[in-house]
Amino acid sequence: MAGFDPLWIFQYEFFLRAYVGGICAALLCSVLGVFIVLRRASLIGEGISHLSFGGIALGLFLAVYPLYTALLLSLLGTLLIYVLNRKRIVYSETAIGLVFSLGLALGAVLASLAGGFNVDLFAYLFGSILTVTVNDLTLIISLTAVVLAFLMIFFKEMVHLTFDEPGARLAGIPVLKFELAFNILVALTVVVSIKIVGSLLVSALLITPAASAMQFTRSFRGTVLFAILLGILAVVLGLVISFAADVASGGAIVLVSIAIFFLSVAMKKTISKSRPQVAAESTCEPFVNDLIEVKEQPPERK
Repeated sequence: MAGFDPLWIFQYEFFLRAYVGGICAALLCSVLGVFIVLRRASLIGEGISHLSFGGIALGLFLAVYPLYTALLLSLLGTLLIYVLNRKRIVYSETAIGLVFSLGLALGAVLASLAGGFNVDLFAYLFGSILTVTVNDLTLIISLTAVVLAFLMIFFKEMVHLTFDEPGARLAGIPVLKFELAFNILVALTVVVSIKIVGSLLVSALLITPAASAMQFTRSFRGTVLFAILLGILAVVLGLVISFAADVASGGAIVLVSIAIFFLSVAMKKTISKSRPQVAAESTCEPFVNDLIEVKEQPPERK
């Protein structure tokens, strides 16, 4: 890596595709990650990301574009979780665990039938900047637009559900439908991120930027913006490291993101020691003002 110029790599078309795809993945994972962390629903991201592994293996086995089959299986798995929970067959955590196991088992069986874990499957598992194609980028940008459009249109409803689900029910928000919609958004985000960080590491990119941002910010919007900044920073640095060291892009991005998290924790502790008032404020319930604002201006009835 001696004499390596990080700007020089942008002349490569494959790196530019990975860079654009990575920005999309960081944007969606960071925004949804804040909702996931506040709702304490990290298991849903883990379950869907591992289910997508089965969809990838299915696509490679059938010689079909793997992201299509990953998207299909992720959406079907999301609907299965919804039905199992809605019909009170099992709790949502149990349903997610079943789907989690289904994805891994299906992927393992199909991989063994196809002759083992080949290079293509490894790239989908852990990410690879060399494998981001024009078709991948088209799908990534399209799904990113869909998810962001939904969040912009129903932002108030999603925030209300996150902070005060009983109040959202009283306000006339169809909670169950929005729960299903949220899980679908997670499924779409997982598919967007597969080629960049890999299906087995998507959940880390969903959680880590939000966890890092929450070390400093005390408002919902501030946390979202800061999480986006940290997520994009992790992706950009991770892709550069991946290219320079010839390692899996997903691993590099997640390691950078986790390093940022621990740095954020250390910085917060340092600031808290030097400023006792900050330490006292940090013990308060976060996002209290956001909760008050949502209650004062409830969403319109649907």
